[in-house]
Amino acid sequence: MPISSTSQADTDIYAIGDLQGCNASLQKVLSRLPTDARLCFVGDLVNRGPDSLETLRTIRTMGPRARTVLGNHDIHLLAVAAGVRKPGKSDTLHTVLAAPDREALLNWLRSCPLAQRIDDFLVVHAGVLPQWSASQVMDLAAEVEDQLQGANWQGFLADVFGNAADRWHDGLRGIERHRVIVNALTRLRYCNADGVMDLKTKEGPGTAPAGFMPWFDVPGRRTADMTMVVGHWSTLGLVMRSDLMALDTGCVWGGQLTAARLVSDPAGRSLVQVDCPQYRDPLA
Repeated sequence: MPISSTSQADTDIYAIGDLQGCNASLQKVLSRLPTDARLCFVGDLVNRGPDSLETLRTIRTMGPRARTVLGNHDIHLLAVAAGVRKPGKSDTLHTVLAAPDREALLNWLRSCPLAQRIDDFLVVHAGVLPQWSASQVMDLAAEVEDQLQGANWQGFLADVFGNAADRWHDGLRGIERHRVIVNALTRLRYCNADGVMDLKTKEGPGTAPAGFMPWFDVPGRRTADMTMVVGHWSTLGLVMRSDLMALDTGCVWGGQLTAARLVSDPAGRSLVQVDCPQYRDPLA
C-alpha cells in the first residue's frame, strides 16, 4: 500500500542513503533531523562498515517511524545467515551472526519490502527496468517479499543469485522471474534501451559498454512520472533531479551520509549531510 505523507500532518519524511554498518554516522544524521520525522532507508543497512549489528538494532527499535527497502548487502546477509552463501572477504557481518538477538533481527529484515511508494516517490535500493510501471514494480517486489517471508526462504535464497538473469519478459516464471526482479531492484546501474542489464560495471556514467546507459536515462522509462529514490551507486554520487534522488554518497568509503527531505516541490528537497570516516578503500 502506498504511504501517504498526509496521514501524519506536517510530519517530515526523510530518505537516508546507504549506511553499510556505519551506525556512528547514522547517529550524527539523526541528531540533525526533527525528532518526529519519519525515515525511509534506501537499503544496504549492513556490511563493509564497522557496526552492522548496532545499525540494525537502531533502525528496528524505531518501530513504525522508520522503514527500509532491502539492498543487495541486506539480502546477502540473509543468505549467509541461512547457510546458503559464503561470506565475502570484505564482509563485516560476524557480529550480527553471533548476536543473541540474531533471529529477531533477521526475521525483522526478512519482513522489509523491496519497494516503497510514498505519495509520488518510489523507493528501491538500486533501480527499475524501463518496461515496468510504478504499480508493476510494487507487485513484482511483493512477489519476492512473499518468498523471503515464507517457510522456504532459505531455499529461495539458495537459488536467487546469478548474473545471467539480466533481462525481463512477461513470460518469466518461477526462480528465473525472481532472479530478474532481485537483480533489477537491488543491483541495477546500467541497462540498454530494451532493459537488458549490465550487472558488472560499477563505475560512474561513461564507463558502461556501448549501447548501455544509466537505467534512469533510458528513453520512455515508464516510471518517469514518479520521483525515484535510490542508493546503491556510490560512484554516481548525489543526484537531485525532479525525477530522481540518488542518495548513496559513499559513507563507508569516507564520503558522506545523506538524508533528503521528501516533498513534491524539488526546491524543498533539503539535504542533511555528515562527513564519514573512511572504513574501506575503494581502490583496494
